[in-house]
Amino acid sequence: MTAFATRFDATSDAALEARDGMLALVRKMRDAEARAAAKSESRRPVFDKRGQLSPRERLAALLDPGLPFLELCNMASFLVDDPDPDTSIPGASALIGIGFVSGVRAMIYVDDAGINAGAMTTKSVEKSLRCLEVAQKQKLPFIHLVESAGADLMNYTVELWAHGGGMFAGLARHSAMGLPVITVLHGASTAGGAYQPGLSDYVVGVRGNGMAMLAGAALVQAATGEVAKDADLGGAEMHATTTGLVDYLAEDDAAALRHVRAVVAGLGWNDSQAEPRPRAYDPPALSAEDIAGIVPMDYRTPYDMREVAARIVDGSDLREFKPDYGPATLCIHAKIMGHPVGIIGNNGPLDPDGATKVTHFLQLMDQAGSAVIFLNNTTGFMVGAQSEHAGMIKHGSKMIQAVTNIRVPKLSFYIGASFGAGNYGMCGYAFGPDFLFTWPNAMTGVMGGGQAAATMEQVARRTAERKGVTPDEGRLAAQSAKIAAHFDAQSDAFYTSGRVLDHGMIDPRDTRRVIGFCLDTCRAAQTRDLRPNSFGVARP
Repeated sequence: MTAFATRFDATSDAALEARDGMLALVRKMRDAEARAAAKSESRRPVFDKRGQLSPRERLAALLDPGLPFLELCNMASFLVDDPDPDTSIPGASALIGIGFVSGVRAMIYVDDAGINAGAMTTKSVEKSLRCLEVAQKQKLPFIHLVESAGADLMNYTVELWAHGGGMFAGLARHSAMGLPVITVLHGASTAGGAYQPGLSDYVVGVRGNGMAMLAGAALVQAATGEVAKDADLGGAEMHATTTGLVDYLAEDDAAALRHVRAVVAGLGWNDSQAEPRPRAYDPPALSAEDIAGIVPMDYRTPYDMREVAARIVDGSDLREFKPDYGPATLCIHAKIMGHPVGIIGNNGPLDPDGATKVTHFLQLMDQAGSAVIFLNNTTGFMVGAQSEHAGMIKHGSKMIQAVTNIRVPKLSFYIGASFGAGNYGMCGYAFGPDFLFTWPNAMTGVMGGGQAAATMEQVARRTAERKGVTPDEGRLAAQSAKIAAHFDAQSDAFYTSGRVLDHGMIDPRDTRRVIGFCLDTCRAAQTRDLRPNSFGVARP
């Protein structure tokens, strides 16, 4: 392969404008994340009084120092309960991601008890379920650091309760698959949350703080008249001596996390299937810093997706497949951190030839066992008489069939537009990519706001024409503005990521690092054999 010859000028006015816009959006993301951390830290006096570590300190103490941690669904709940982007808190009261514990790659879930006492909202449940799906697909042990007030009853929805059962079922399936579930009771785990330790294979309880009970003292007295203390109903000491729910009793948070690390070290998880060995590779010849200036803020402004790909792949080496056939759709052979991959990107709408080319390319990737990276920047499948006559429906359907059914890892990135069925063809949310991340400039939805407004304006004009009346231009203009604003607001990456329609939002300059971590995770899952059982591990 040959290193890509860039034509990008980082000093041009267009590049500098794009860079300023992209970096402003990255700052918006980081500011939101910082608000969540500050909100959690504001409860520091409570943690200190109890002799506890904060949620972020617990995570840091659990993880292997110096090894990577990939946070997932970082923007969950953003703009959901609070529509103000300057005050909305992301994260959905949980810190979740993939990291290393005693050398073992694991899914780690930390209740952020510093925010609303860790109470769960509907988006907390959706985030949890998304991450459980990833953990099962990637064959990862599941470690939960628990301290939660349970469901957020002030913002209760029936969906919270209905989907919350999926967490119970997910943990039961996890154990039955042969994937250990390890829980630490740092604080309270009440009501439905009490089943979290009950559905775990290993439970560590913190003396004096850890509790698991179906009902606290106040509810018990209200329901039955019985007067009892929370510690007597469900304290970690009681569960360690009476019910057997707690396997290891720890004196404090730090000791509990040492127990977890010892449990994980004792699993022998990597004895037969070690982490993938590092592969030799060259870094990109072109700087990732350029990426911020390559992609325009207006998705309607064209750019060459090769310029992005060349700053992600090893040596900036790209080998195109069928470059002169369906040229608006790119199919590229490359390597990322030593992993052979196929990259599919968009330099325009998906046309019949492009869809046919992608279908062929995906079959080749499946045959070779190579992961596929989808770089989304498309307004959809081509429309119009010429495209229809060329078989857009059947060729687009072939592409969707291939995207859906290939057996290799699929990593999707929303890096520009991803509209309509084009999103489906480019392995969007509904197509179960192993990992799906968004850049902060991305726009996704059924169509762009301008297109939706123009469509409805044409409908209104044709209706008026049929009725023989003159359309009210002022009313049409107001309607178009309202429709465009409505569609664009819901297409915005901060809106969609807040609704957990991806696995998180990332800085575009981190894309190669994120892909490399995800490819290693997928590779480890492909080589791991599990020891499933019928029902999961049942507690005594």
